[in-house]
Amino acid sequence: MSNLVNKTALVTGGSRGIGAGIVRRLAADGANVAFTYVNGKERAEALVKEIEATGRKAVAIQADAANAEAVTAAVETTVAKLGTLDILVNNAGIGTFAPIDQATLEDFDRTFNVNVRAVFVAIKAAAKHMTSGGRIINIGSINATRVPFEGGSVYAASKAAIQGLTTALSRDFGPLGITVNNIQPGPVNTDLNPDNGPFADFLRTQMAIGRYGTTDELASFVSYLAGPEASYITGASLNADGGFKG
Repeated sequence: MSNLVNKTALVTGGSRGIGAGIVRRLAADGANVAFTYVNGKERAEALVKEIEATGRKAVAIQADAANAEAVTAAVETTVAKLGTLDILVNNAGIGTFAPIDQATLEDFDRTFNVNVRAVFVAIKAAAKHMTSGGRIINIGSINATRVPFEGGSVYAASKAAIQGLTTALSRDFGPLGITVNNIQPGPVNTDLNPDNGPFADFLRTQMAIGRYGTTDELASFVSYLAGPEASYITGASLNADGGFKG
């Protein structure tokens, strides 16, 4: 496939898990890709080499999503090194889970700084560079609307905020020919949430198809929304959750 040839993408939190899957898929479909990471420099550099071996350009940028200046700088670095920015995938996120009587204000602030404020900051910075045909894709969570366990209030609230941000920003960007969408994954098999982990058996009971998703499946959805065939989809929160009932 080559539907993203000559496009440039930035994927936040792109060195591992879902993010790395997205980086690989966008590159496979023709895009040059920058991605941010916080820790794991060797892993990030290995992913760059992997992408470059396919003939695409890749740039790894160390940036903590909780730092607004670092997020803005990542957008500017992408444009400086790759020449433009056509696709922004806001994938970086954290999850802090605790009953409300144990959740701290620090947990709340960091969760919203990473999961919500960083998305706003990245989009605001990208807006200066994107032109008609641009794509903004946020990675939310099915927990925005369905939470089948205790202790998920802060995380769920942050992902529900992404729903509202996506809907509203589609109005801002629509006249510019830029789409804004939100993918809401259910459980996906990654090193942080493995399909053989302590919560896996319970989570499988919550899904109609009874299994975790894969990073490749999520990445294919992102690639579709980033491509020309998805130009009529905007302001949407789209579930990729295996029929998660919550």
